[in-house]
Amino acid sequence: MNKFIAQAFKVEHDFWKYLMGSMIVFIAAIVGQFPLLGAVIIKVIQDGGNLQLIDESSMYSLLDSNVFLLLALLSFAVGFIGLYLAVKFIHKQKMTAIATSRSKLDWKRIWFAFFFWGILSSALVLVDYFYLAPDGYVYNFEMQRFIILAVIAIALIPIQTSLEEYLFRGYLMQGFGVATTDKFFPFAFLISLITIPMFIIVNIKYTIGYLQNSLLLIAVITVGIIVFQIIKKTNGFESQTFNSLRNICQRNWSPLLITSAIFGLLHIANPEIGKLGYSLLIYYIGTGLFLGIMTLMDEGTELALGFHAANNLFTALLVTSDWTAFQTHSILKDIAEPKLELIDMVVPVFIMFPIILFVFSKVYKWTNWKEKLFGKIEEPPKDDYKIIG
Repeated sequence: MNKFIAQAFKVEHDFWKYLMGSMIVFIAAIVGQFPLLGAVIIKVIQDGGNLQLIDESSMYSLLDSNVFLLLALLSFAVGFIGLYLAVKFIHKQKMTAIATSRSKLDWKRIWFAFFFWGILSSALVLVDYFYLAPDGYVYNFEMQRFIILAVIAIALIPIQTSLEEYLFRGYLMQGFGVATTDKFFPFAFLISLITIPMFIIVNIKYTIGYLQNSLLLIAVITVGIIVFQIIKKTNGFESQTFNSLRNICQRNWSPLLITSAIFGLLHIANPEIGKLGYSLLIYYIGTGLFLGIMTLMDEGTELALGFHAANNLFTALLVTSDWTAFQTHSILKDIAEPKLELIDMVVPVFIMFPIILFVFSKVYKWTNWKEKLFGKIEEPPKDDYKIIG
């Protein structure tokens, strides 16, 4: 069994506690948005505007991009505090244990991935700027604003990316890992595979509000409970078919796939989706899979931490546009008409990411890919571990 996922069995690991912990992180992140919301409200009132007309896209133009970035990233810092509290008090666990299977974080791994991807991704942008598509960029450098941006970005973007890695590749990877050992996990997994795409399709095709979504969710839960009870009363959960399904799902690929899907779908509100379309979710989910595979093979999040921090930090400092989640006073500005072609998803997800995994596998001598990615997850005998206080 993968050592990284197995660590969760050493602590309080009932799945409802992971749900509670996730809710704490969500609430903390919402609280962390109050300064940004307050600044926007004050600015609208000062300008004599109408608060009812403010949406996410218009918020970017209300505040200076450095101020907006600072206030937006604060929510991740508060969310990180929420995650720390959940791990410490709900699971009786140390933060290190949701980040790595090693006794402490391996900073050499973090820095290697950081500089590897930071240098490579920056080189790709510069090649595009100087040779491939120079007309798609303008020089955007302003010394004073850039210095302020650099201070904010260097201080807070690693917190943002670290929260996402600790949460998705760490906390939830372990949480869903232990959940696979539950007798009824395959049922919940199949229901999710059906209902989550349904919600996405319905919201894309129709304009429905919070109330309609809530009623739809209640209806889905009700139907799910009814189906569950029917299967239970007919002993369907004891059938050979369900046992075979349980054996298939109780493996490392399950938490990998689930966390990658959640990670990708949470980007659905990004302005890039509005400009380029929902097919961009393939890239986000593919990125989640890439970082998840990296975590399981290396049995720790260090490489993912470094890669993700480099990706967001170097991008924020080097290039911006009017339609991305990070709009900054960067060195370059992308003015090309936004469009998403098949090659834009194929190259990073199916060519570049596998090459990077191959490079990392050689550097860190990864072995036993089948066991680490598809091995069975089993709770150790009670005598083999104790709850860590």
